[in-house]
Amino acid sequence: MSVLLFTSGTTDKSKAVMLSQKNIASNVHALKCVEDIQSTDTNIAFLPFHHIFGSTCIILMLACGVRNTFPDGLRYIKQNMQEYKVSLFVGVPVLIEAMYKAIVKEVEKQGKTKMVKIATKISNFLLKLHIDVRRKLFKKILDGLGGELRLVISGGAAAEPVSTKGFNDLGIITLQGYGLSETAPVIAAECKKKRKIGSVGFPMINDTLEVVNKDENGIGEIRVKGPNIMLGYYEMPELTNECLKDGWFYTGDLGYFDKDGFLFLTGRSKNLIVLKNGKKVFPEEMETLVNGLDLVSECIVFGEPKEQDENDIMLAVKIVYDEEVIKEKYSNLTEGELKLEVWNQIKALNNKFPKYKHIKKLIVSHEELIKTTTKKVKRNDEIKKILSKS
Repeated sequence: MSVLLFTSGTTDKSKAVMLSQKNIASNVHALKCVEDIQSTDTNIAFLPFHHIFGSTCIILMLACGVRNTFPDGLRYIKQNMQEYKVSLFVGVPVLIEAMYKAIVKEVEKQGKTKMVKIATKISNFLLKLHIDVRRKLFKKILDGLGGELRLVISGGAAAEPVSTKGFNDLGIITLQGYGLSETAPVIAAECKKKRKIGSVGFPMINDTLEVVNKDENGIGEIRVKGPNIMLGYYEMPELTNECLKDGWFYTGDLGYFDKDGFLFLTGRSKNLIVLKNGKKVFPEEMETLVNGLDLVSECIVFGEPKEQDENDIMLAVKIVYDEEVIKEKYSNLTEGELKLEVWNQIKALNNKFPKYKHIKKLIVSHEELIKTTTKKVKRNDEIKKILSKS
């Protein structure tokens, strides 16, 4: 064992993960082989080093000879990126989504939304002809981020496709990866030549990934075998034996491979909501859509017991308002009218799904959800908090 660190504890209590030199070095090697990280790059290190995502990433940057800079704080990100001429960074989706929303708002303020949409259509058409004019076309927007940003890698949770596509449309290659503390951490990732919106890419070159115990839709639990698999949980032999079997690490994540070999995540097995009629709902799928609503900063979808039948549950959502959007577009609405506006938007989303996936209850809040230090929602803690008040 070389490193002992704790999982973020989003669905359970934190566990101490034992990782070796081989675990980390093998993952750094795999990432160097896959990602287009150059010695001339400047990285800005957002992620905390007491989580494996941040610590392995900084080792990767040092191994590639990259110049590393450090932000003064989240509110100074834009300023720091301009000061340091940042060309790449690795971050969590909440940060990347916030940055993209800020770009969209700035474009809206300048009244250039229609112009940017037309320019995007033109540049995407030219891209099909292998003519790339994105960085010239959107130079003013890119200058707002320092002018040098060329690569963004997202990990730690599922990224919202809108922001991923949005950055790619501007000429900033935006990739998604997938991993866990127990795998040091990356087990799959997109790369410059192999990417597909919504996927987490292909398995690392030294990992074997399988989807087992599949349902009728081909969705099952992801398991992985490779040199980056942890030694075990510190002083927790029973929990170690639950997830480490015959050299395979069972991730607890659900997903599927498409016909082209890209891996897609659908959610955590512990988060899966099973209704009385046996139907299954992936809350992450619903959350992605709700988070796309303009009034919503973040949300959590969960199952709440029905009053008339405690053995049955209904889908509910708690949303946190986007305060800036309220000021800009909805400042004339009362609290009740704001909630009604969100509810109407959610009902419109419901129409896209079969009835068993309809959200039946809405809770609104101005306070952010309970999170880990890597900005992942602590689902169990947040749901307990919600249910204790209902």
